This record gives sequence, structure tokens and C-alpha cells, in this order.
Amino acid sequence: MPYDFLGIGDTVTDAFIRLKDAHVYCDIDKEKCQICMKFGDKIPYENVYVIPGVGNSANATVAASRLGLKSALYTNLGDDVYGVECVDALKKEGVGAELMLKHKDKQTNYHYVLWFEDDRTILIRHQEYEYKLPDIDKPAWIYLSSLGSNSLPFHEELEKYLTLQDGKIKLAFQPGTYQIKFGKDELAYFYGRAEVVLVNKDEAQRILEVSETDIKILLEEMHKLGSKIVVITDGPKGAYSYDGAEMLFMPAYPDPKPPYERTGAGDAFSSTLVSALALGKSLHEALMWAPINSMSVVQEVGARAGLLTKEKLEEHLKNAPENYKPQKI
Repeated sequence: MPYDFLGIGDTVTDAFIRLKDAHVYCDIDKEKCQICMKFGDKIPYENVYVIPGVGNSANATVAASRLGLKSALYTNLGDDVYGVECVDALKKEGVGAELMLKHKDKQTNYHYVLWFEDDRTILIRHQEYEYKLPDIDKPAWIYLSSLGSNSLPFHEELEKYLTLQDGKIKLAFQPGTYQIKFGKDELAYFYGRAEVVLVNKDEAQRILEVSETDIKILLEEMHKLGSKIVVITDGPKGAYSYDGAEMLFMPAYPDPKPPYERTGAGDAFSSTLVSALALGKSLHEALMWAPINSMSVVQEVGARAGLLTKEKLEEHLKNAPENYKPQKI
């Protein structure tokens, strides 16, 4: 049977290394802080957490599964123990595994996360897999996100497939690092075809190749790329949406305590919003769902542990402050 929610994107194992002896250096531009450690020294760390089967699209399929959608993931893995661990971890979450493809003599993506205080810096290395679109049937939603630097031919293949579906499959696009580097013109089809495009503020600036900081202008310019809905997140400050008729601001859900570790907060927001839309919720309702999963994720280590079930999410929604709702801007 076709899936409700199909994630497409690379999968990784994250090894979180919690640092003790480091400091953060910031100049006037607080957005460009640097983590500093003694060069050539032995740096103590507190502990290591190894979390297999994560990544933008992998996280999204887990979020969708926990919220009650039938989800699966198309991804590429190495023929190694880490690939086995990734598949096993996702299968335990109820994510369909038949489109998780292993490549002989290739390694599974493995990232090192330098975790200091409540934030992290990630050391990444993407394997170059031979991307080929398998038979994905006709899922109700496709959630497209981070793929490798050699994935342009795959995007062309996916574009041909979606064109043949005559709009029957809804597309959510959360562009990853290389998809942003390809440029908005190279991936114009996906920005224009998407039901919803989800980015953070910095990503919107890079996609548009501007230094503009006015969120209304960024929303307008991103919307001109063609999607029905644009969502721009701005970390703990909240998120914004524009559907061509109405601009909305959605505040963050209040944290029960200071964030423990911030990895996956953006993925949790984006995938929960799309999952809500896939469940038939309005944009207003979806905007109220999304920050709750972000709040929950930052209370745990990694991008998956804090993701909520539909019942738990709705419980938080019932206990939300009175002003927790989308506001026109």
C-alpha cells in the first residue's frame, strides 16, 4: 500500500562528544561565534552518545510515524555495521525499510557532534552514493531534504517522476546544505512544486543570495519561488509562515527547563508541521503543533529521543499558554 509520508534524504550516525574544557568566543556578530579549544593539547570530554539512523529526512519519518502516519524512508547506506544499526533503529520506530538501500564497499555517513553547553558543532563527511530512484509507488506526501554533492542527476530523475504524477503527490522541501549550494535556479522545480518549503532564516538568506534581515521581505521573496506555503524558523525566537495571503508569526512553546541539547530542533519543527498537514490539519493548527516537538527534542540528546506521540503532543497543546497561537504580522 502507498505510504502517507515518504522521506527522501541521506541518513547518518551521530556520535555526540560532550566537551568539558572549551569556551565560546564571540565578537560583535553573535551569529558567528567560534568554539575554541587548546591546539595540540589533550582535551577531556564527559561522555559519548552514539545515535544511529538520523538526518533531516530520517528524523522526519520518525516524527511522522510517532504522530500516526504510515511512513517510510528512501535513503542510501554503506554495507557496514553502521548501516545495519541505522536500519534497525528506524524499523523499531515503525519506519518502512524497503527503500533503505545498502551499497557494497561504501561506508555509512558518520558525523561527530562536538557538544558544548546546550549547543553543538558538527563534523560532517558525506559519502558519494549512486543515487537511483526506486519504485516508490505513490505516497500521499514526499518529504525531500538533505542529499549529497553528487545528487543533481537524482533530483532530475525525481522531477520527471513527480511531473508524471500531475500534482497528486504533495511535496515538502526542506533543502539541505548541498541543495542550497546547487542554487535556487538549479532546483527551481522543487521550490515551485512544493506544497511547503521549510528553511531557517540564515538558509533563506543563502537561498535568495541576500543579506536582508526583514522577515516579511524574506517570506515574500521565498514565496515568489513558487511554493504554496513558506515557513521560516528563527530558533528560539519563533517561526513565520506565508501562504500568499496571510503572514503569521508563531511563538516558541515554553521550555519546561533550559534546553539540554539543541540538535534536531529544526527538523522536529519542520517534520511535525508537515505531518500535521498530512493528517488534515490547517496551517494554523500545524503551526501550533510544530514548536511543541521542538521544545521536547531539545530536552533530550539527539534528534529522535524527544519526538512525541500524537497523544503526548495534544496533551501539551491543551496546557499551552493563552497567547500560544499564530499571530498576524
